Amino acid sequence: MPDPVGHQRRSALPQLRLEQLLDELQFRLDSARATHERMQSLLEAVLSVGSDLDVEQVLKHIVEAGVVLADAEYGALGVVENGQRLSRFLPVGISEQLAAKIGSLPSGHGILGELIRHPEPLRLTDLAEHPSSYGFPPNHPPMRTFLGVPIRVRDEIFGNLYLTEKRGGAQFDADDEAVLTMLAVAAGVAIDNARLYHESRTRERWLEVLGEITRALLSGADTKEALGLIARRSGELADADCVAVFLPDADTGGLRAVVVHGADAAHLADAVVPRNGSLVGLAARTGEPVVTGDLGADSRDCTATAESEVTGPAVAVPLLRDQQDAGSIRLSRVQGRPAFAEHDVTLLSGFAEQAALALELDRRRRESEQLEALRERDRIARDLHDLAVQRLFATGMTLQSATRLIERPEAALRVGRAVDDLDETIKIIRSTIFGLRTSAQSRDEAGLRRRTLDVVAKAGETLGFTPSLRMDGPVDTDIPTEIAEHVLAVLTEALSNTARHARARRADVTLSVADEVVLTVTDDGVGLECVARDGSGLTNMRGRAEQLGGDMTLETPAEGGTRIVWQVPLDTPKRP
Repeated sequence: MPDPVGHQRRSALPQLRLEQLLDELQFRLDSARATHERMQSLLEAVLSVGSDLDVEQVLKHIVEAGVVLADAEYGALGVVENGQRLSRFLPVGISEQLAAKIGSLPSGHGILGELIRHPEPLRLTDLAEHPSSYGFPPNHPPMRTFLGVPIRVRDEIFGNLYLTEKRGGAQFDADDEAVLTMLAVAAGVAIDNARLYHESRTRERWLEVLGEITRALLSGADTKEALGLIARRSGELADADCVAVFLPDADTGGLRAVVVHGADAAHLADAVVPRNGSLVGLAARTGEPVVTGDLGADSRDCTATAESEVTGPAVAVPLLRDQQDAGSIRLSRVQGRPAFAEHDVTLLSGFAEQAALALELDRRRRESEQLEALRERDRIARDLHDLAVQRLFATGMTLQSATRLIERPEAALRVGRAVDDLDETIKIIRSTIFGLRTSAQSRDEAGLRRRTLDVVAKAGETLGFTPSLRMDGPVDTDIPTEIAEHVLAVLTEALSNTARHARARRADVTLSVADEVVLTVTDDGVGLECVARDGSGLTNMRGRAEQLGGDMTLETPAEGGTRIVWQVPLDTPKRP
């Protein structure tokens, strides 16, 4: 007799196995679908990360992609500096308000430092149980699960990617670690591309600035203006808060800040720093860039004071105009800002070298132009002497000899006046020739003729016009140095008096030397009353003349104004 119960049991077994197989198949299909979706998300994340060439945006995309792929609540990317600490920390999932309450960002201690010391993937079920855990600062949200992977750029550890708090209370698993590791590989390529693009763009901008500086120099800008352009533009490109250009100071033997641009300009302007005991001095002495992460705490530098506004990261690069004239450019940032990267220092050094070359070429160009101008002056002086003076002299001699043949006295008188005018013209031309030839002298070796020209030119700035100047005789050779100093002092005082009181529109200066030195200063001003206003100056001028055995007289020319005649003998003993 058949067994219906047994029959039902036997028929249910295949059905049960089929349902189990279908469930298993469904599970595998779901797993495959989930894996496919995760791979699709990973691919999209890789494309998103690699689609941007801005380093900041690339780093942000990396963290955001990691949070999405691993379904984490919080994420961060830490950039490792010198393989020891975090120079930057970019968090995701924490609001700005909460970040402000937490305080300063991590620098690489605790679990974060573990990944720096051992750059391998790290997965934890509970952060607090790890021996390297330091705990969290106040106001920090609770975090328990953790997953971290290193990011390598060309076999160099660039930084670490951190994820915490798997959503739903779950744990990070091996799949999360594998996906995050693959993202880190793609991130390393994207970061490298972004850095290369950034560096190439930066080099391009540096070259543009060098071109701008060179064009400014070629267009006639002076050295200080060019140095100001160098400071301003290098500060913009290097994102520095303060830039100072230091050049050798002959008086102190140190380095003087000739140009300062930025936050610390008021404190550093015209400041002198020692060659020993400053970063700029060290850079100038060694010819190598000097970098510090904290200018205020660096023992190699003693220039930061309480008045300094910028005492954070700094770099000093040499400005080598020649071997004996080495200066330095210092760029600095305020406390809390990132240090200057290695490629920034390299670009700054190259920029300083090119800038120094441009300045040196400009200096040589100016010297060449000055030499050419001096040669042209010498040629003009030679032509005036050989052609104009000789012809005028010959004409005067001819007229003088023809005077005896003139019967009418008034005609002879006119010819005699013409001869006198020719003599006066010859004196003026010879004075001009002396001025052209002595202009080649430097300020240190200049004689009385050159120094007199300088006094008259400087007085023109105050008067509003340049006085006429005529010098007769061997001024540079026959007037002793002591008398020359008195001449310059009297001339300066007389022109100063004219500028302050005379209300003159014209002034004439004559300096002649024969048996005595005669200095005459004439103006068309209000007359002797202007001289009376400056009693002390008048007394000093007369006292100088009497001290040398001479005298000074005041006259009123027929056409009005004032004439001061100061004269001293060359061979008269000085009065006590």
